Amino acid sequence: MANDASSELKVRLDKWIWAARLTKTRALARDLIQAGKVHYNGQKSKPGKVVEINASIRIPAGWDVRELVVKGLAEKRLPAKEAQLLYEETPESVAQREQNQEARKMQSFHNPHPESRPDKKQRRELIKFKHQ
Repeated sequence: MANDASSELKVRLDKWIWAARLTKTRALARDLIQAGKVHYNGQKSKPGKVVEINASIRIPAGWDVRELVVKGLAEKRLPAKEAQLLYEETPESVAQREQNQEARKMQSFHNPHPESRPDKKQRRELIKFKHQ
């Protein structure tokens, strides 16, 4: 019976992204969609697009892009555990995100950060060196 109710439910794309906790606010979801960063079934979309079950959505998540398949519909924001049941991330997307994360970790080894901020004398030397 719950599946019948969710299949008849018509949810806007921006509302679904917000309800699935992929963005903090509905306004951020709308802005992502209007900027053309969210793809619904491989095409750019409008915030008012009606979401269907088994549709694919590509959405930016930090440094990466997540590819999701819609498994459920909701108009209201759900608790995190329930919101994760609304979608399923594709295995290719998971593998790509892990690969990108590993590459970022490897790059951080080549770009070491100093242990502390330079003191006054060191700052003066840096400024002098930059202006040579």
